[in-house]
Amino acid sequence: MNPVRHYRSADGVKRNKNVMSNGVKKWRINLIFILIILFGAAIISRLVYYQIVKQELYKALAQGQQRSFQIIKGERGKIFFNGGEILATNIKGKYVFISPEEIKEKEKTARELSQIFNLEQGLILEKIERDSLFEKIKSNLTEQEEQSLKEIDLPGVYLGETVFRQYPQATMASQIIGFFSGEEKGQYGIEGYYDDFLQGKEKIFLSENSQGSNKGADIFLTIDYNIQFMAEKLLAEAKENLDIEAGQIIVLDPNTGRILALAHFPDFDPNYYSEVDDFQIFQNGAVQKLFEPGSAFKPITMASALDQGKITPQTTYIDSGKVKIGKYVIENYNERVFGEQTMIEILEKSINTGAVFVEKQLGHDLFLQYIEDFDLFKPTGIDLQGEVFSENREFRKGYEINFATASFGQGIEMTPIQLVKAFCAIANGGKLVKPYLVEKILQGNEIIETQAEISSNQVISSKTSSQITAMIVSVVENGFGKGARIPGYYIAGKTGTAQVSWSSLGIDKEGYSDETWQSFIGFFPAFEPEFLILVKLDNPETRTAEYSAVPIFKELAKYIIYYYQIPPDYEPR
Repeated sequence: MNPVRHYRSADGVKRNKNVMSNGVKKWRINLIFILIILFGAAIISRLVYYQIVKQELYKALAQGQQRSFQIIKGERGKIFFNGGEILATNIKGKYVFISPEEIKEKEKTARELSQIFNLEQGLILEKIERDSLFEKIKSNLTEQEEQSLKEIDLPGVYLGETVFRQYPQATMASQIIGFFSGEEKGQYGIEGYYDDFLQGKEKIFLSENSQGSNKGADIFLTIDYNIQFMAEKLLAEAKENLDIEAGQIIVLDPNTGRILALAHFPDFDPNYYSEVDDFQIFQNGAVQKLFEPGSAFKPITMASALDQGKITPQTTYIDSGKVKIGKYVIENYNERVFGEQTMIEILEKSINTGAVFVEKQLGHDLFLQYIEDFDLFKPTGIDLQGEVFSENREFRKGYEINFATASFGQGIEMTPIQLVKAFCAIANGGKLVKPYLVEKILQGNEIIETQAEISSNQVISSKTSSQITAMIVSVVENGFGKGARIPGYYIAGKTGTAQVSWSSLGIDKEGYSDETWQSFIGFFPAFEPEFLILVKLDNPETRTAEYSAVPIFKELAKYIIYYYQIPPDYEPR
């Protein structure tokens, strides 16, 4: 054996193994490196896809997982007088509620709650015995009521906190405003009519940002705080001095229909509407109750005949004190006989038989047409909830006696606001206007202003309007309206005293009772009118409107003249 060859052979083998080992190691490293590069490229490509290509989608998904959404109802809008005084607003307050199933001592709980909240124990007990989880006992607690409740331990009785509707003026303008009920709906008046505007809107907000423009609209009325206050004060005095059962006073601009006051007696406090027993008190008598206007209607009859040229202010007729129509006899008030009279004197002395004479000259068909043209058979469209009107079906049957009595305002019914609308046409030159109560609505950044609605058609001509105005100025200067005279100013107006029918009193009986509606309607300055006032009283303790409604009209008219500093028409002697 050659030792050198053996050595080489062995050495050569060793060298080949090292070369192979090094090659494998390099290949593995390169493979791992390539795999790392490929994996990194894949990751980078996915990051580019998610963070750039699909950025908005996954951002929204991430936000959705991190934020919660809420349905939030906006605050109810506020209501203001036209001078900015607040009529309706919102405040945070406490209320008390019960969980009936948790109450074991029912009698005791009802008794304790009755004493604290001055509520009828039986009504509370009725709620306790209901099969329900929640019953509200009282809202908007006083601090004393809240403290009294905290001082006793009544299982199943709880305090809650919420936002309540508040009426800072209490009873003032209550029939205008209505109220916001426990069912979270506006009821009656402005609250009811404009509920959709006032209601806060429901919107979806993120919990981290629940700010939004979902607040209800604010409403500004045409009502003047001071005139409304004075009118309500006069009605309260009429209750004290004349023992009226009810009454309304309306003040408006006869040129536009813009209402400055709409006072009502009796009133209520909308903060405590739930404590009212007689729901009829919520009704606004100016738009929701009918009456027969009596002699206050005579200027409408007279204007219609003047407009047709059937009479003139100087036309005369002979009054014998009564008119016989079939089996019926129509007489003047107090059975008075006046003899020969002009049309002016018919209004001055409020002669019933004279009105019948005028209607006959006009004719039944034209008389009926004018009444329709004065919009006395349909609603005025005033922006208050629940306006009513009468179709006067009995009158429209066409009987001779019906036309005769309607000529002087008996046997024909309407609401006070309908009579006011008709008189606006007499005052303003012959055009009908739509009475309205809302001046503007503030909804977000948008202001919606009310535009006066004035008819393009003449109900009566401007000449007729001037004639009838002069005639009822004479009523105030020389007739039964003398009590409304204000030195230096021409006042146009007419009294009205009408018997109340049995049916109006809810009695199923034909004919009329001894109760009366007494009213006075007038405007001033007579020949450039800015204000029209209706005073209507239910069954005052006087025989005629001359002694009830007329003095109230005068006092309110004087107040408005001084308040608005209206210059006089002439220098008084």
